[in-house]
Amino acid sequence: MSVSQPRDIAARGMVNDYVLLLLMSAFSGATFGLIKIAVETIPPATLVAWRTALACAMLLAFMAYHHISLPRTREEWGALALQACFNSVIPYTLIAWAQQTIDTSVVTILSSTTPVFAFLIGAFVTRREVSSAKRIAGVVLGLVGVVLIVGQNAHGAWLDGLPQQVAVVGAAVCFAFSATLGWRFRHLDPTAPAAGSLLCGAMVLIPLSFILDDGWQATPSVRSLVGLAALVIFPTTIGFVLYFRLLRSLGSVVTTAQSYLRVPIGVAIGVICFGEALTAMQFVGLALVLTGVAAMAVTHRAADTDRS
Repeated sequence: MSVSQPRDIAARGMVNDYVLLLLMSAFSGATFGLIKIAVETIPPATLVAWRTALACAMLLAFMAYHHISLPRTREEWGALALQACFNSVIPYTLIAWAQQTIDTSVVTILSSTTPVFAFLIGAFVTRREVSSAKRIAGVVLGLVGVVLIVGQNAHGAWLDGLPQQVAVVGAAVCFAFSATLGWRFRHLDPTAPAAGSLLCGAMVLIPLSFILDDGWQATPSVRSLVGLAALVIFPTTIGFVLYFRLLRSLGSVVTTAQSYLRVPIGVAIGVICFGEALTAMQFVGLALVLTGVAAMAVTHRAADTDRS
């Protein structure tokens, strides 16, 4: 084998990884539009419980067919339970609640700040990220963009919808913690931590839905059920597998960079499908967030995976 062949194989692997990243971004960009449709007649906690439980069932069936085992150690299941809290239970519930009253496009933009928080956690909590002038500038730009966006509704009024927008930022922080914790499962087939995390999440969310909204007595419309089905199949089931696959190969910061790749998709869905409009200030915030998150994504793949 010539010296160039391993390099060619590595290059093809990197290209494949970034194609999968784009695919995950497309699924993720449609998430908030699908939630907006599903939550019309399905209460938030119930929606999240159904989404998690159905996606888990699909993954478990896939794993059984392909003879893929779930994690077996107590330590792995403890880590998966923690992962579930940050990757589904808390953020899914916050976003579903928020989307009852605020625009899909605003939710998409605010959730795109995940890489900023992933970097801050990696730099100051786990010490697994290296600071640089470009990354620090990205953090500042991203956070300034959030400040400009949070609190403005489609008519430009400050503080209207503030709790819901803060909830979405909280969900972005949760996703950042989830990505930081996800490296623990890099030795497993990607479907194993995906199914295990969803299973742990469903065990919490199903009883929680009874407590919060008696959602099992809901009468969802056909439109909401179609939204739920699409949500389960694409961004949740397939998206979770891609997520753990890319955490293993690209690392946490680059994987969470799909947050800014999905923004144009999510904003376009909000404008075209729901007739939403962004204010001039929100457009400025969007530009700052995208610029900041793009700076966070400038990292060498090899260096990121080496630190894993």
